[in-house]
Amino acid sequence: MIENLQQYIQTVREEVASRLDLTRDIDNEIIYETIGQIVAERRRETYMTLQEQSLIMDGVFNSMRGLDVLQPLIDDPSVTEIMINGPDHIFIEQDGKLLRSPASFGSEEKLQNVIQNIVAKVNRTVNESSPIVDARLQDGSRVNVVLPPIALDGPTVTIRKFPENPMTVEQLIQYKSITPEVAELLERMVKAKYNIFISGGTGSGKTTFLNAMSNFIPGDERVITIEDSAELQIRGVDNLVRLETRNANMEGKGEVTIRDLIKSSLRMRPERIVVGEVRGAEALDMLQAMNTGHDGSLSTGHANSTRDMLRRLETMVLTGAVIPLEAIRQQIASAVDIIIQLSRLRDKSRRTVEIAEVVGYENGEIQVSPLYLFQETGEDENEKIVGSLVRTEKPMVHTEKFRAAGLSDRV
Repeated sequence: MIENLQQYIQTVREEVASRLDLTRDIDNEIIYETIGQIVAERRRETYMTLQEQSLIMDGVFNSMRGLDVLQPLIDDPSVTEIMINGPDHIFIEQDGKLLRSPASFGSEEKLQNVIQNIVAKVNRTVNESSPIVDARLQDGSRVNVVLPPIALDGPTVTIRKFPENPMTVEQLIQYKSITPEVAELLERMVKAKYNIFISGGTGSGKTTFLNAMSNFIPGDERVITIEDSAELQIRGVDNLVRLETRNANMEGKGEVTIRDLIKSSLRMRPERIVVGEVRGAEALDMLQAMNTGHDGSLSTGHANSTRDMLRRLETMVLTGAVIPLEAIRQQIASAVDIIIQLSRLRDKSRRTVEIAEVVGYENGEIQVSPLYLFQETGEDENEKIVGSLVRTEKPMVHTEKFRAAGLSDRV
């Protein structure tokens, strides 16, 4: 038995580095074969079980080409989020529960190496002078990094994983986030080019829901997606342009913002604009796009309720322009058609809790009418909430887009 597995992995790694010129682009198979040769040689001197041999080979390879101790967590489909609070404190969300992982980097230097490996692959930089960055992994998983001195207890990394295959509407129905009736309505709304905002709190599933709804976009449209870190996985659309923001360089130049990308996208003949998340002054440009013939826009925003989403939009617009509040509200009322509110309930399940129509502007206020509301009916034997979306008595006011698209206006 090997007493210090991590130290042994480091020793094998150093021997691999001495045999291969890692400054060249070496195929992963060659690296793995070299690791296997070294481990086989060492087995003659040091007894190790087959399990230890496998752990050593995977550990060495992951430390060189993967994400070190994080790689098994990345590869585990049941892990949906990874939270690193310094080199020795790793937490995961698994099956909706927060757990502490036994994994550890062992040193801040190893954690820093993994961080630099992640950000370099998406042409981002993070250091003491610029200690906060958003990035993504190759599979689209979202990464947020905060370094010391901002993070007091060592580098902090949060990874929101995304499945290799994006969520489908059928799965949302299976997980009881929506009903088949609601799914059919949302499909007609997307095809009829209603402007839709998906709002919700952190971890409520906004991007996942947006991915599912994007499956309803007709395949013959020209679609522009705009994101901070590319996460959307739109399938079935050939004429797709994916845009991603860029941070400023070390001299403070070269920054490309969501706002810049929205303005640029309007000159690219888009039939539909999808913005991953609106959270700042770009809200004004988004609303103006919706109001100038770019119907069918989809976006998400952080908010705890439908009303809260509207107030957040007002605040976002005010951060980028000096416009009377009344004019902002009128613009929101004429631009946004539908707000879908998501929530993470007390049993950790993600549910759609409201689908509301923005009816118009009246008496100084944006008028909102709930079409569907989540109604809880109890709990099952596993303490999981039982309930579903229920149609309200409110009629849908603006059904003209359905008719213009040749679709049923039944709601």
